[in-house]
Amino acid sequence: MPWLSGAYGNPSGHHSVAAAARTALDQARDVLAGALGTVPGDLVVTSGGTESDNLAVLGRALLAPGAVVVGAVEHHAVLNAGRAASQLTGQPLRTVGADRHGRVDLSELAKALDPTVSLVSVQLVNNELGTVQPFADVAALVRRRAPRAVLHTDAVQAAPWFDVAVLAEGADLVSISAHKFGGPQGAGALAFRRPVELAPLLHGGPQERERRAGTQNVAGAVGMAAALAAVRAAAPREAVRVAALRDRLAAGLLERVPGSVLTVGPGVPTAPGHCHVLIEGVDSEELLFMLDTMGLAASAGAACASGAMEPSHVLRAIGTAPEAARGALRLTLGHTSTDEDVEQALEVVPRAVASLRSVGASPGPLARRSA
Repeated sequence: MPWLSGAYGNPSGHHSVAAAARTALDQARDVLAGALGTVPGDLVVTSGGTESDNLAVLGRALLAPGAVVVGAVEHHAVLNAGRAASQLTGQPLRTVGADRHGRVDLSELAKALDPTVSLVSVQLVNNELGTVQPFADVAALVRRRAPRAVLHTDAVQAAPWFDVAVLAEGADLVSISAHKFGGPQGAGALAFRRPVELAPLLHGGPQERERRAGTQNVAGAVGMAAALAAVRAAAPREAVRVAALRDRLAAGLLERVPGSVLTVGPGVPTAPGHCHVLIEGVDSEELLFMLDTMGLAASAGAACASGAMEPSHVLRAIGTAPEAARGALRLTLGHTSTDEDVEQALEVVPRAVASLRSVGASPGPLARRSA
């Protein structure tokens, strides 16, 4: 809070106010680097997961042109950065498919890897489905088949629940975003786990060891470090508690909403907070609108795509039929979620689905609005 309410020093300055800001930034960097398995000097503070992903993918491609390999179910921050890298360098972008649960297809990945590959990006946890990727297997394949490739992982969805320093073992670059684990919006980091040369995307001063120019967001970095420290301390018990809530929510939806199925099958490791279902006979846009009026915040896919309501690229990649994908519902739980929240969801979702299905049978206001 002090860094939002009067302590406005530029950490690159030379007076005492600047020195205080620099000390706060350095302390935040210590915390973040420790949680991500690197040293403070190899932790770049960014504006969030999107910038961190872009710096990793584009920064590597611009400095060391070669093929870029990404998973088909990656966040758009990685996919679109990969497309931009291909356009700017003229080098190929190779997109690797996934199985029906959202796990990267290791046989396809092996075929996409060769000595010409400059960068590989595979997330730790899928942002829509919550599927935990077999990252150790990914890293082993990359080291064996593409020895010059830098391996990046988007750990944005993993950071609230898992020890990223362990789960991302084998990664060279790791991206996080503060708001996913209770920190401020507009703050993130890219951790360099091994020596990697990247071309900066922002040019100006020598901040962040010339990897990212510009005055650092001190308040954002301090808040991000405080949030990550709190999350890491609470993760062992919170993961169990939230997973139990999620399981009760999922079971209740399957029981109370006929024609609903879990998108990720049983036995597949997922993040504790993700509950993704496909509901027959409803349209996601109408369902989300109705749930919002009933006090339930939900989405159909990635939050940054919710306004556009486009078909999820993740569901397409795992082979979900277009008609089934129209009824996608993503409910995400976190450290603030309670038993009462689950009960509310189990009361309002079946009611909303039943209402929409009756509207579908006999066109009413929502059907006309959709048309």
